[in-house]
Amino acid sequence: MKLKPVLRPLFAGAAPALRLAFAGWLALLTHSTLAGSLEQAKRIHDRIAGIPPSEATLLAMQASIDSSGNGVAAAEMAMDDDAFYRVTLKNWIAPWTNRDQTQFVPLNDYIATVMGLVRDERDFREVLFDDVIYTASGVSPAYSTSSNAHYEALEIGSAGGVPYIYKDRLQRQLQSSVTGLPAEATAGVITTRAAAKAFFIAGTNRAQLRFTLMNHMCRDLEQVHDVTRIPDRIRQDVSRSPGGDARAFLNGCIGCHNGMDPLAQAFAYYDFEYNPEADLTGEAGRIVYNRAGDIDPDTGTRVKKKYHINSTTFPYGYVTPDDRWDNYWRAGINAQLGWSASLPGSGNGAKSMGQELAYSRAFAECQVDKVFRAVCLRQPEDALDRAAVADMTQQFAADNYRLKTVFAAAADYCKGE
Repeated sequence: MKLKPVLRPLFAGAAPALRLAFAGWLALLTHSTLAGSLEQAKRIHDRIAGIPPSEATLLAMQASIDSSGNGVAAAEMAMDDDAFYRVTLKNWIAPWTNRDQTQFVPLNDYIATVMGLVRDERDFREVLFDDVIYTASGVSPAYSTSSNAHYEALEIGSAGGVPYIYKDRLQRQLQSSVTGLPAEATAGVITTRAAAKAFFIAGTNRAQLRFTLMNHMCRDLEQVHDVTRIPDRIRQDVSRSPGGDARAFLNGCIGCHNGMDPLAQAFAYYDFEYNPEADLTGEAGRIVYNRAGDIDPDTGTRVKKKYHINSTTFPYGYVTPDDRWDNYWRAGINAQLGWSASLPGSGNGAKSMGQELAYSRAFAECQVDKVFRAVCLRQPEDALDRAAVADMTQQFAADNYRLKTVFAAAADYCKGE
């Protein structure tokens, strides 16, 4: 139920702690009957784990709410249930792994890696740049760079139909040791097989950047469109007069490509290799990477052929020579994304570019916004909600970007709804 809009402005300028306390009180006030601690405990468990709690867990959560006056510790208890991983996190993460943004996909290395980072309470920013992957211990078949069968077996469970316990099976490993990519070429979920299959397959590798922005910074290209940036790194495959009208380029295309192409250059050595004649969707495909000394026969450099396709569209456009990236969005309207002053804003390869995105304020805000929607089952609606989201973002950063902190804070905030 929507909180009372008449009372909200009275607390809009209050201190964060006071706003959160008022939010909890006001959320309860709007119900025809006040939700008691038992009802709040059940609601928290339902939202966090996606299933009803056992009686013992429910009573322990209620006791925690009664003694502390908030639902944070109760939410942490709910996250001990494996359903938090199998249900809530699976459904939360799955849309990030495919272009259709659907939940209805099998478990894969992208999803499992995010789950593992949450379970292990890691700095969640590592998701875009660390040499990390999570596999399943004791599950056959083993991880394969050309198959998803390992994760599908984890999802199916044992031969006797007994579900595997995700939080016990997930095993943190070096991605470089499992996939064979050089350590310097690993970039968290960006270089998982699932992400490569979805976003490095065919095309020009711009999709990898676009969907990373959408999934981890909550912005599609329209939201970062800026025609004032220098267009010197826009590739040859982009027409400067689409449909014979240069205005369409100057007022439209340029505003995305002038920032996107210099960043997507970080992926110049990557591709997803598969046989489209025998394997239309790439189910047996694998991520490939040109190491130092590897030469693509079509470009004469380490750069993959896809970066030079359609070169006759505008022959005077940028010819990609390497994987050097630069963030043109650090200036102009996109400076508001909060880029880290501790980073140079340029570098080589996916790892440093992923860190550039992960260390932005927009990345942290995006995670909090996504958690709020998943736990509260609605989007932030008004000034009080937005203030709560801002406070949760501060807590997220203060707790070394531990994502469980955000889930707990959101569950506490919405426990009376």
